[in-house]
Formats: sequence, structure tokens, C-alpha cells
Amino acid sequence: MKYLWIIFVSSLLLAGCDNQDHKEGPTTKGVYMLLDTSGTYTQELVKAQHLINFTLAKLNPGDTFAVARVDTASFSEKDIIAKVTFDDRPSIANRQKRQFREKVDAFVKSVKSSGYTDITGGILQAVEYLNEANVGKKTILIFSDLKEELKKGYVRDIPLQLQGFNVVALNVTKLRSDNIDPREYMDRLQKWEERVNAGEGTWKVVNDMERLESIILD
Repeated sequence: MKYLWIIFVSSLLLAGCDNQDHKEGPTTKGVYMLLDTSGTYTQELVKAQHLINFTLAKLNPGDTFAVARVDTASFSEKDIIAKVTFDDRPSIANRQKRQFREKVDAFVKSVKSSGYTDITGGILQAVEYLNEANVGKKTILIFSDLKEELKKGYVRDIPLQLQGFNVVALNVTKLRSDNIDPREYMDRLQKWEERVNAGEGTWKVVNDMERLESIILD
């Protein structure tokens, strides 16, 4: 009887540990990177390749990474260039990373500029993707000058639901008009910060790429 009691108590303790782990939620990371392909910004995508390679090197088994283009209508899985959840086995994970790089490299070589820039649609797609991936830390990287231009008829005045998301704007280049009136640049950044904060997400602008490591890994 004594041994049965010990087994019973042990099972309760193990169940308690499992419940505690469940409450803490997943510890994996998910990164979704949006690449602006409008106008002359496609010339900046070589820099994005370096960032993607850096991110691939830093993510661990079980982490999720996706890269998608921002074009005229970005709320679509068709705009995802490459996506992966890394395997626990190093040999397979390394193969996944190599295949991921090859897909991105092929895209950058053949990319054509889009006429419009649906950043909001890209963010909505990123939220949906990372929520479905069920990761712990969720980061959306936006490689863009942040100037959104929508095709007539497209509705993007939609509240963003960004609870638990870190949104980071990267390589926010200044436009020619920004040099004439810097307020345009500052207003553009403020507009996106307000939208992200209203959606209960966190917002950062990083033009120093050496700071990217702490953003992904913290």
C-alpha cells in the first residue's frame, strides 16, 4: 500500500510540473520578415540578404522563420518567399537553412518592383502566420522605407492585433522628399509607432544592423 501511495504522489507531482510548463507556454522564437519590393527600394534587398543569413545563423531548433515580400496586395500566403520550422537534428536543420538561403537568393535575383506597397496587409499576414506557428517570442521585421501606398479600392484601415508581438522597422531609408521636409520622415515613423502601440505590440526602429542580434535573441 505504501508503494502505491508513493506512485500516486509522484504522478501528481509530475502532472503539476507538466501543468506549470503548459502555463508558461512555448519558449521557441518566431521571426517573420517583410521585404519591401516597391520602386527603387528593391536595390536595398542585398542588405536584406545579409540580415536573413544572420537570422538563420542565430535561430535554434524548433524556431520558426519566414520571409515574405511586400507588394500591391500582401495579405496572402502567396507572398511568402521562404518558410521553415527548424528540426531538432543539426544535419537536417543545416539543410533547411541552406535551402532557405537558396530560395531568398533566387528571389532577390529575379525580383521585379511592385507599383504599390501594402505594408498593413503584410503585417496582418505575419500575425496570422506566427499565431498559427504557436511560438513563444514573436517578432515581425519590416525591411522598408515605411511609405505605404495602396492601390485604389484596397481597404487597410484595420486595427492591428499585436499583443505579444515585437515589431521592428529595419533600414528605414529616407526618401528624396524627406530631405526636403524631414517632418515627412518623422511623421511616417510616428504613424506606424502609434498603430503598433494601439494594437498592444512593441515598436522599434533599427537602422544600425549590429543591434539586430539583441532584438531577436533577448
